[in-house]
Amino acid sequence: MAESNFVDYVKIQCRSGKGGKGSMHLRHVKYQPNGGAGVPDGGDGGRGGSIYLRGNHNYWTLLHLKYQRHFFAEHGGNGGRDKCHGTDGKDIYIDVPCGTVVYNAETGKFVCDVAYDGQEVLLLKGGRGGLGNFQFRTSTNQAPRYAQPGEPMQEMTIIMELKLLADVGLVGFPNAGKSTLLSAVSSARPKIANYPFTTLEPSLGIVDYRDHQSFVMADIPGIIEGASEGKGLGLRFLRHIERNSLLLFMVPGDTDDIKKEYEVLLGELKNFNPEMLDKHRVLAITKCDLLDEELIEMLKETLPTDLPVVFISSVTGQGIQELKDVLWKELNSESNKLQEITAEDTLVHRDKDMSRFQQELAAEGEDVVEYIDEDEIEDVDDLDDFEYE
Repeated sequence: MAESNFVDYVKIQCRSGKGGKGSMHLRHVKYQPNGGAGVPDGGDGGRGGSIYLRGNHNYWTLLHLKYQRHFFAEHGGNGGRDKCHGTDGKDIYIDVPCGTVVYNAETGKFVCDVAYDGQEVLLLKGGRGGLGNFQFRTSTNQAPRYAQPGEPMQEMTIIMELKLLADVGLVGFPNAGKSTLLSAVSSARPKIANYPFTTLEPSLGIVDYRDHQSFVMADIPGIIEGASEGKGLGLRFLRHIERNSLLLFMVPGDTDDIKKEYEVLLGELKNFNPEMLDKHRVLAITKCDLLDEELIEMLKETLPTDLPVVFISSVTGQGIQELKDVLWKELNSESNKLQEITAEDTLVHRDKDMSRFQQELAAEGEDVVEYIDEDEIEDVDDLDDFEYE
């Protein structure tokens, strides 16, 4: 099987630049006061380059970072004679898709989040340059013979996760008709077949609505009972619907107990992230071309009453326009808009569960991080004086 171009998980190593050393230089000039003793003219060192993350709407996966795993910023130049300032290290900007979340690969702690196009987030700050001896001259010490070293660099190995930004996220068991619906309402062409887990990667589609309006719909691989614990495709794709404004639950009409299946899906989302239950929800009963009117009326009596329910058939087109109307109404409801506004400021990203972190790295094909106890680290003398070239 050919390797997919959809990459939503990468591990990279970043290092900012260290600051340049300040210069300790004494200038000897004839016919000037104290010229023979030396006039301090050592320049300051340049600052080291910083590393920034920048949101770019032209990227939709992390594929461009899969084969470039190291980003090292330039070091600052050392100060020179005649009060010459050292050159500043060049900053590095890493372009990432909107919706990228960054974690520390060693501790699992949340680092930052890039949510919109053009947003710049400082990941690692370059070291400040040291002061030259010209800056230390005083009335009592007119020829200082010392200068300041530059600040050290910062280094971090990070995990980047992409969480798709869409208006509507499709949630359902395998073979519930999610990909078929996406292909029916948009120009997206996901793989469709009559067996579970046909969809192995998320896909996005733009759904046309009335008066040239549209919204974005995201299809993720099917969820099975126990997905929040790692079963099936597990947690890997649940993160893609964390930022959706609306969740569309899809249950086939020929299911034995529609309400029970809906509650199982709801329970998996709750176990994964309880905040997802605060989102607006719509329930779609799919494959209704297999049901007659009498059976549909009987099913309506057993369905949940706390959310809108629509009977659809992606093959015949039954209920598709009604579904679009319901989704558009929910997306533009006042409570949903208010929730989106408050979510921008109150969005909390959880740290990685370290008990599962090693398994997650192995499942994503990344190198496993090995941890060493402090007792196993040999003592190194003068570690503070060590310098990277």
